[in-house]
Amino acid sequence: MAQGKYSRVDGRRSSSGYCSTVTVVVFIALCLVGVWVFSSFSVSPPESPKSPAQKQKNDFKEEIREVGDGGGKQFEDNPGDLPEDLTKGDNNDSTSEEDKTNDIASVEKREEETSDGNKIENENEEKKREETVSKVEDTTEDTKTDDGEKTSESGDIEQKTEENSNETKEEKKVQIEEKVESDEKDSNSKEQAPTDVFPSGAQSELLNETTTQTGSFSTQAAESKHEKETQKSAQQSGYSWKLCSTTAGPDFIPCLDNLYAIKHLKTTKHYEHRERHCPDEPPTCLVPLPEGYRQPIEWPKSREKIWYYNVPHTKLAEVKGHQNWVKVSGEYLTFPGGGTQFKHGALHYIEFIENMLHKQGIDFSWGKSARVVLDVGCGVASFGGYLFDKDVVTMSLAPKDEHEAQVQFALERGIPAISAVMGTKRLPFPGIAFDVVHCARCRVPWHIEGGKLLLELNRLLRPGGYFVWSATPVYQDLPEDVEIWEAMSKLLKSMCWELIAKEKDKINEVGAAVYRKPISNECYEHRSDSDPPMCQKSDDRSAAWNVPLQSCMHSIPVGDLERGSHWPEQWPARVEKVPYWMTSAQVGVYGKPAPEDFASDYEHWKRVVDQSYLKGMGFSWSNVRNVMDMRAIYGGFAAALRELNIWVMNVVSIDTADTLPIIYERGLFGMYHDWCESFSTYPRSYDLLHADHLFSKIKNKCSFMGLVAEADRILRPEGKLIVRDKVEIVTELESLLRAMKWEIRMTYSKDKEGLLCAQKTMWRPTDTETLAYAKA
Repeated sequence: MAQGKYSRVDGRRSSSGYCSTVTVVVFIALCLVGVWVFSSFSVSPPESPKSPAQKQKNDFKEEIREVGDGGGKQFEDNPGDLPEDLTKGDNNDSTSEEDKTNDIASVEKREEETSDGNKIENENEEKKREETVSKVEDTTEDTKTDDGEKTSESGDIEQKTEENSNETKEEKKVQIEEKVESDEKDSNSKEQAPTDVFPSGAQSELLNETTTQTGSFSTQAAESKHEKETQKSAQQSGYSWKLCSTTAGPDFIPCLDNLYAIKHLKTTKHYEHRERHCPDEPPTCLVPLPEGYRQPIEWPKSREKIWYYNVPHTKLAEVKGHQNWVKVSGEYLTFPGGGTQFKHGALHYIEFIENMLHKQGIDFSWGKSARVVLDVGCGVASFGGYLFDKDVVTMSLAPKDEHEAQVQFALERGIPAISAVMGTKRLPFPGIAFDVVHCARCRVPWHIEGGKLLLELNRLLRPGGYFVWSATPVYQDLPEDVEIWEAMSKLLKSMCWELIAKEKDKINEVGAAVYRKPISNECYEHRSDSDPPMCQKSDDRSAAWNVPLQSCMHSIPVGDLERGSHWPEQWPARVEKVPYWMTSAQVGVYGKPAPEDFASDYEHWKRVVDQSYLKGMGFSWSNVRNVMDMRAIYGGFAAALRELNIWVMNVVSIDTADTLPIIYERGLFGMYHDWCESFSTYPRSYDLLHADHLFSKIKNKCSFMGLVAEADRILRPEGKLIVRDKVEIVTELESLLRAMKWEIRMTYSKDKEGLLCAQKTMWRPTDTETLAYAKA
C-alpha cells in the first residue's frame, strides 16, 4: 500500500524531498517577513487561525489501541431505549460531539515495536515539524494584500499545508482499516450513521465515530507505555496459576469428585455418592489437558465422530459397542447413532414415537408443539442429538458413574448434557417446564418408595405433557418385567397419567409406552385413594436448588393467568411471544412493566448480537457449537442466536430474579446454579461463555478467583469468553487471563462499563497444587 507523506506505519515521516521543500518555503517566507518588517513595522499582525492539523490535534480526545493477534475488532453496541439498568453500560448513542469524544475504545495488538527512545524521538521530531509548518502558515497569513488576496508563494504554502493535513486524515483512516480484518470492501460506509454496520462487517459503531470525527491518534509512546503497564500488571497480579493434581485428572469435576466427602457419606442407598458435594472453597488451580488433545471436530460431523484423545475412554465402547452407542475407529470414537432401545438409529426411533401418537389421533409434532425435552439417563445422548433435526432442544442428563464419560461424550459431540442423578434432591429445573420427558432403559426405579422419583417428573412436566417410557417391562414377559409393569401401571393411574399409546417397534424389536399428564384437577378430586398425596399449597414447585424430593403432587394450574394453564405457542412463534402470565401490573427485572421489559430485553440482545457479537468480535462462529449464558435473564441472548447452528445453556443464578420459567416458555432451556460452586459439567465442555455482569456480583459474594478458574475449566482450548461488566472488573479479569496466557481479542470501555473478548489457549502451568479432597 502506498504511504503518504504523513504515514505513521513505520513511526517516521517519509520523503526527504518533503524536507527540502519545507526548507525552501521557510527561506522564502523569512524573506517576505523581512520586507514586511521594513515596510510596515508599526502594524500589529492579526492573530492567525490554527491550522486544520492543530485543530484536529486539540479536539481529539479518544484513545484507540489494537488487540490480539490481528483478529481483534473494535466494538460498540447500540442499546436503543432500554433503561439504564438493562443496558449495563450500553448507553444510548448521542449525536452530540461532546458525548462522542468521551468514548474510550481500548484495543491492543501484539507486535514487535522499535525501542522506546526511537519512538519518543520520532514524536519530538514530528511535533517540531508541525510547529515549523504552522509558523510558516501564520507568517503567510499576514502577507495578504489590501484587497484580501494572498501572494502566489503564500498561497502555495497554505495549499500544501491543507493538502498535507488532508493526507494526514486520510492516512489515519487507512491506518484504522489496516488494523481491522475486513470482510467487506465498501469504503463509503465510513461515513454512515453510528448505528450502521461497517464496511468490514466486523467494525463497531465506535469505529464509525472515530473515523468521522476530527482528531489525532494516540502516540506510540502512550501506546507502548500502556502495553508495558498491562504486562507488568499481569506479572504482578498477585496470583501464580498452578495445575490441579487430582485423581480424576483431566476429567475433574470439583463438586462430583470430592472423594473425601463421598467417603464420609452415611449411606449411598439413594445415589448420594452421585450427587453434588462441593468443597468449602472452589479450586483456584487449572485442570490439565488430556495428552494429545486437539481442536474438536465441528458440528454436524461431530455427532458421528470425535477425536479419541480428547475423551480417551474405551470402556463404554467395550460394554455398549454392540448396541451402537460408541465404537473405537483408529484415531476417532464413532457414534453410529444407536442406543440400547434404538440399535438401528435414533432418527428412526424418534419417528416411531411420533407415528405411534398419530395413530391414536393425537396432534403431536416434534419441533412445533413438542419443543423442549428432558432425556433422563441419556447415555451418549444420541436421542437428543438427532432431535436437533426436528428443531427440538433436549436437556440430556446422566450421572457420572460406571458408564464412563457418557456425558462427556455427548458434550464433545456438540449435544447438550449435564452430569446429574435422580437421587435425594430435586433436579435444578423449574416446575412445569418440559413438553416431553423421555426414558429409554434409563435404569431409574420409578416405582419404588411411593414413586418419589416419578413424582419429580410430575413436577417438571407441564400439564398435557408426555412421558415416553421405553424399557423392557413395556414389551417383555419375564417375571421381573411383568412385576415392574404392574407396579408402574398402578402408580401412574393413581397419578392420573393417561396411557395414550403402547406399541412395539418391529425394526428395533423394542416397545414404548406414552403417557400424558392431566390438564385439570378433576381426576385428582375424584380419586378413591389420595396416594400419592397432594402437596401443600405453600409448596413452590419451582423451588429446586438443594431442595429434598417429596412424595406428593402439585395441583394443576387452571387460572387464565396462572403459568402452566395453557400450552405454549408452537415453535418458533413462542420464542418471541410474551408469556401470557406476564401482565403490565407486574414490574420486570429492569423496572418496566413486565411485558415491555421482556420485549425491550429481546430487542436489546438482537441488536447486540447482530451488530456486534456476530461481526465485531474477530472470530468465526462456524466453530462455535456449545454456548453458555452464565447469567441469563429472559433468555434474550439465546433467542437472538437461534438462527445459528448452536445451542445455549441458559444459567439463572439462584440469587437473582427467577426468570427460568420464562426461558422454558420461550422454547429454550437452562438450569439454576450458584456460581460460588463449580458447574456440573466436564472440563472443556463449551466453545463460548457469555457473562453479563456476573463477575462483579461474584466479587462481592464469594471467590472471584474460583470463578475465573471455573471458566477456564469448562471452556475448551481456543474457546471464547465474552464479559460485560464494570471497567475495574474487566481490567482485573484481563490481567488474570493474561497470566493464563489467554489471547485478549478485544477490550472496550465506556462510562465506567467495559467489555472483554478473550480466547483460551492450550497453555497449562507446570507447577502443581494437590487437592487433598479429590485424591483417592
